[in-house]
Amino acid sequence: MAKVKAIREALPNNEIRRLMLHYFYDRNKNATSSMGKKGAAVKISDVKADLKKRHSFTQQEVQSNMTYLLSQGWVEEKSVEKQVRAKGGTLIPSVTKYYQINATGIDKIEGSGEFTMPKFHGIKIEATGQNIITLGDGNQINSQFSELGEALATLREAITKSDTPEADKLSLVADIDTVQSQLAKAQPNRSIISTAWKAIKGAAAIYGCAGFVERVAGLITRFVS
Repeated sequence: MAKVKAIREALPNNEIRRLMLHYFYDRNKNATSSMGKKGAAVKISDVKADLKKRHSFTQQEVQSNMTYLLSQGWVEEKSVEKQVRAKGGTLIPSVTKYYQINATGIDKIEGSGEFTMPKFHGIKIEATGQNIITLGDGNQINSQFSELGEALATLREAITKSDTPEADKLSLVADIDTVQSQLAKAQPNRSIISTAWKAIKGAAAIYGCAGFVERVAGLITRFVS
């Protein structure tokens, strides 16, 4: 009797992206060369084959989420050009594309550290007339919003240390970072903060986070309707 092939339960895109980023992270960590079979950078065909073997991801799942990781700056593309001589002697250019995790992607997994580039690197903050401070989570905000910024950083830490699913952590942390980014401005966009807050306050359901959400709620009211 023929065996019926098991169908993998569909995963949310956030979970697929997390597993893909960890794949690139592990590859970079264990690499013995810059590219190739044991290199940090890898061709998309090998990415698809490896992730199919590891997680049963389809080519479509890998390709669509690779586009997202690239556009968000977690993974980067490297092109290697060479020339191939045709039978008639004509040199034909050939480009092979490789993909690897970058510093931003590594920081996403490890957290910011001593060598993490400041968010506003290259911008002369003093010329803006603002006093920008760096929080414990690495985010930089306008000092006038320091109390709210610190409360959000504390909530962020509580979420990352909780037992909630990794995909939910990623979504909540991304929304917190959205608010922190707005707090770098002298006049934050209230609409953006209000939209992100609607998702963030759902963290109150996570064990150990209710008190931190309540603290943020008392400080963020000026920005939300």
